[in-house]
Amino acid sequence: MRFADYMAAFNRYDDAALVRDFWTEDCVMQSGSRICRGHQGMRDFLAWAHDGVIETMRPQAVIESGERIFAEIDMDFTAIRDRPDFPFAALKTGETVTVKFFAHYVTRGGKVARLHTATWPPGVGVTAPEAGLLGGSAAQRLAFLAYAKAFSDAAFDVFPAYYCEDVVLELSTVRLEGRQAIVDFYRDMFGRIRETLTLHRLIADADGLCADITSTFTCLEDARDFGPMPLAKGQVLTIPLAVIYSLRGGRICRIRGVRTGEPQLVTG
Repeated sequence: MRFADYMAAFNRYDDAALVRDFWTEDCVMQSGSRICRGHQGMRDFLAWAHDGVIETMRPQAVIESGERIFAEIDMDFTAIRDRPDFPFAALKTGETVTVKFFAHYVTRGGKVARLHTATWPPGVGVTAPEAGLLGGSAAQRLAFLAYAKAFSDAAFDVFPAYYCEDVVLELSTVRLEGRQAIVDFYRDMFGRIRETLTLHRLIADADGLCADITSTFTCLEDARDFGPMPLAKGQVLTIPLAVIYSLRGGRICRIRGVRTGEPQLVTG
């Protein structure tokens, strides 16, 4: 097993694929007193470790010799929702804590059969992570997917944390200034109409994101004053959009959306 291949798979943030492709069926991982055994044990552990958190591996030194790999790794843990109970540090949405890991991998047949890890205290002896919750890196793009899901789930305790305090939203039917104004607008709207975002393509860098999105509006109660068009209970409206998110410090400071096609209305 080449450690570079393992790292690339780890940083794709697909835990199920990582365990399937890089761990033996009878694998054992030990970190202090915690011991995980087999594929199910690893899947359970990673589901717990990555609940609301994106973990990114940044190796600082790697020694590979036969079936043994020793690695010094700076691990970045970035919260995509508040995690006050996170073991290494209480984290709010967008915050990152970096922990230095020392890992000894024993491989068999090109997969990890055994892993022992040890850590230093959070923040000790580590290099700086890439700044910003949102941006162009794989982790930052994944964070945008978490934002879109939180918005679609009406998770008002999560998605506003992705905004700057003075964020501006500009759509064809509305202009809102400030995080609280956006929260108030959607809290009122979601009581009658739920909006779900379906992401088709995302282009991202440190300064902004451009997303090809379909917004689906499901009418829960009659909304004759709905901006795009009057809706009756049970109707579903889809609108294709191109949305540009400007970033400042890894958070959204401006949202501008334009239609890229005709709205489609379905009566339930």
